[in-house]
Amino acid sequence: MSKAKSALAPIADDRTCVLILGSLPGDASLKAAQYYAHPRNAFWPLIGGLLGEGLPALPYEARLERLKARGVGLWDVIASAERSGSLDAAIRSPEAADLHGLASGLPHLRAVAFNGGLAAKLGRRILADLDGVALIDLPSSSPAHARPLDEKRQAWSALSPFLG
Repeated sequence: MSKAKSALAPIADDRTCVLILGSLPGDASLKAAQYYAHPRNAFWPLIGGLLGEGLPALPYEARLERLKARGVGLWDVIASAERSGSLDAAIRSPEAADLHGLASGLPHLRAVAFNGGLAAKLGRRILADLDGVALIDLPSSSPAHARPLDEKRQAWSALSPFLG
């Protein structure tokens, strides 16, 4: 049976130059009210590696502060949807997040990165007319997508030119 699930609040401010968008937080993240809370999700090691910071070892609030200080924002392309479990394939009746509204308040935005295939598919459709901002598709950091971490790391390095 699918349940109504809603996205977390965006993590972004006027320093954000790279916005990373997932699809919709999984159950572990929703329960913890934290982005990428599943212990096997590679997000924190991937972004920490790019920034040269040991983010996984920090408390959650400190991780968010480090991201914001380095110009990285987080949100999701789906504001709410019906979903049983955490897999993107189980998402039904998705409602889009106000990505244009968020992007319009980010004066230094240079790139939007999509964490996974569904985020890219929906996000590119929504942001197709966003001028002067690179749109970057990334392999999902989710443990459900079993690509080797080194492969993911290499693909995620596409963000490096946009990170101050």
